[in-house]
Amino acid sequence: MDEIVCLGWGSLIWCQKALPVAGAWQADGPALPIEFARESVDHRITLVVCEGAPAVTTLWARLDVAGLDAAKAALRTREGCQPGAIGWWSPDSASQHAGAEVIGHWAVERNFAGVVWTALKPKIGADYRTPTQDEVVGHLGRLRDVERDAAEEYVRLAPRQIVTPYRTAIEGRLGWTPTGLI
Repeated sequence: MDEIVCLGWGSLIWCQKALPVAGAWQADGPALPIEFARESVDHRITLVVCEGAPAVTTLWARLDVAGLDAAKAALRTREGCQPGAIGWWSPDSASQHAGAEVIGHWAVERNFAGVVWTALKPKIGADYRTPTQDEVVGHLGRLRDVERDAAEEYVRLAPRQIVTPYRTAIEGRLGWTPTGLI
């Protein structure tokens, strides 16, 4: 019961950077409401936990860390975000982020000592809100050159099992179908 795991559904899967992942990503994580609903600083639209979105099965990987605090710090460093943007669960307590209860039930069934995940909020432009499907597809369709290439790469490399309404619309209108191995 000393295993700490990290949940993933986006770029963590194919670009861990210095995140100390120990082994392969597993495809049977908890079902969470995930959607392409956050405009990043480079204008990509990334996957985030999005209350009200249909639940999809996430991925998980063991972390080679000394404990939950080290896992939170490692994920925060990889994401380049503030401490409040990292969700976490342990048998004793949990963060107040969306999905924590579902994650806790899933972790108890697997006898994990802790779980961490990226808990960035939906955002479009400077507005912290869930963008509409048309806003997301329109935004992506207006990108050009390097920004468009990066946005398309993110969508295409997102794990194939992360099938969401917005992804279906992006595939249908922009033709950005999955190319990732997972």
